Amino acid sequence: MGACRWAVAIAIFLVPGLLTSQVKIGYVDSDTIIQQLPEAQDAQRQLDALVAEWQNELQKMHAEWEQKYEDYDKKKLIMTDQTRAEMEKELAELDRKVAEYRNQKFGQNGEVFRKQEELMKPVQDRVFKAIQDVALEEDYDFVFDKSGDILLLYTNEEFDLTQKVLSRLQEQQ
Repeated sequence: MGACRWAVAIAIFLVPGLLTSQVKIGYVDSDTIIQQLPEAQDAQRQLDALVAEWQNELQKMHAEWEQKYEDYDKKKLIMTDQTRAEMEKELAELDRKVAEYRNQKFGQNGEVFRKQEELMKPVQDRVFKAIQDVALEEDYDFVFDKSGDILLLYTNEEFDLTQKVLSRLQEQQ
């Protein structure tokens, strides 16, 4: 249903222009562009390092919980009710801390998501500016991103601006 709406919207938008003049349409593959940019690769390395650090911390926390649970499990039959209750409370608190840390770092709006936004926004802004520059200089009316949500069923390689945008970005370095 969503693709159909896009097709209708594009057709309604393009038909009047087609009747009066030729429309120039191009497309890029922003995933390819981002993957080839050194600053995007640097940002990804920074993010990967943070993720590895947070995963190590999470593993340490989980290992601590497992160790305490093994100790509890071995001794629970000889513990007093009060000691058993205290240990169970401590295990529940550790379990809560592990879950809280996991959510804080890796949850839907966790630090990984925010850090990725922070690191990639300047790269994305630069790519968008280069796309705009190429489109304006070469008189394109529309430039679509084939790596996004808009599905292109057919593309003529003649209109692929990916390499031109990459060249522009490399010239700017």
